[in-house]
Amino acid sequence: MRKFTRPLLLCFAVLVIAVFLSIGVGSVAIPPKEALEVLLNTMEDTAPASDSTRTYQTILLTLRLPRTILMMMTGAALAGSGCAYQGLFRNPLADPYLIGAASGAGLGAIISLTLGWPASAFSYLTVPLTAFLCALLTVFLVFQLAKVRKSLPVTNLILAGVAVSSFATALTSFLLINASGELRRALVWLLGGSTMAGWKPVLGQLPFALIGLLGLLTFAYQLNVLQFGDEQARQLGINVNRARTKIVIFATLSTAAAVAFTGVIGFVGLIIPHIFRRITGGDMRRLLPISMVGGAVFLVLADVIARILVAPQELPVGIITSLCGAPFFLFILRRSKEKDW
Repeated sequence: MRKFTRPLLLCFAVLVIAVFLSIGVGSVAIPPKEALEVLLNTMEDTAPASDSTRTYQTILLTLRLPRTILMMMTGAALAGSGCAYQGLFRNPLADPYLIGAASGAGLGAIISLTLGWPASAFSYLTVPLTAFLCALLTVFLVFQLAKVRKSLPVTNLILAGVAVSSFATALTSFLLINASGELRRALVWLLGGSTMAGWKPVLGQLPFALIGLLGLLTFAYQLNVLQFGDEQARQLGINVNRARTKIVIFATLSTAAAVAFTGVIGFVGLIIPHIFRRITGGDMRRLLPISMVGGAVFLVLADVIARILVAPQELPVGIITSLCGAPFFLFILRRSKEKDW
C-alpha cells in the first residue's frame, strides 16, 4: 500500500507547487503570497486590499487559473486514456496517438474550426462532440483493419493505427490549406496550444473529461483481468467484448475532450503511465488514478516551461511534450526489444 499512497501524496504535493508556479509565471509575475491572498479573498468574497491586488485578481481569475485548470484536466485525460490503452492492449507503446484516437479527434476538431462556426457557447459543444465522433470512428476503423478473424494482434493494431492516423493527418492538412479566417487558430491548435481563454473551455471540457475518466476508473478491475488474456477473463465472468468496447469509448472520450480544447499534445499518455507502472506496479486500480494526477502535474509544468523558455513569446505546450516524449519513446522501444512487457 505504501507503494501507492506515498507516490500519490507526493504527486498531489508537486501538483500544488506546479499550480502556484503556473498562476504566478507570466508577463506579470504574481508572488505565491499574493496569489494565495487573491484566492482566499475570492473564496471569502472580500474586496481586494489594494490596486495591485485587484490587478493580480483580474489576471489570475480571468486568465491564469482557468488555463492552469484546463492543463490539469487535459493532462489527466491524456494520461488516463493512455494508461487504459496500454493495459487493454498489453503494450507499453500503445497510447491515444498510436492507435489513431487523437488524430481522429484532431480531424473532427479541425472540421469544426474550419467550418466557421462562431466562437459562442454552441461552438464549445460542437468542437468536442465532433472530435469525439471522429475519434470513435477512427478507432473503430483501426479495429476493423487490425482484426484477424476473432483475434486482435497488437502489432496489427499499432500498424493500422499509424496508417489511419496518417490518413487523418493528411485530411487535416487538406482542410487547413483550404481554410481562411481560422487558419492561424487551427495551426496554433495543431501544435498543442489552446487559442481559447477564460472559463468557457474549462466548463466545456469538464463534463466530457469527467465522464471519460470516471468511466475508466469503474473499469479498472476489468482492465486488470483483461491483461491475463480473453479466455482467462471469460472464465472470471467478464464479458470481454462489452468491457473492451466500453473501455475504448471512455478512453476515446477522454482523448477527444483533451484534444478538442488544447490541441494535439503528444506523449503524455505514453510517458506518465510507463513511469508510474515502475513505481506502483501494474494494478489498474492504483495505476489509473496516480497516472491521472501525474499527467496533470506533467502538463502544468510543461505549460510553465513553454511560457518562460522564449519569453515574452510563448511556445505551444505540445512542442515541450514532444521534446520530452520522443527520446522517451525510443527508450521504451529499445527496452521492448530486449524484454517482453
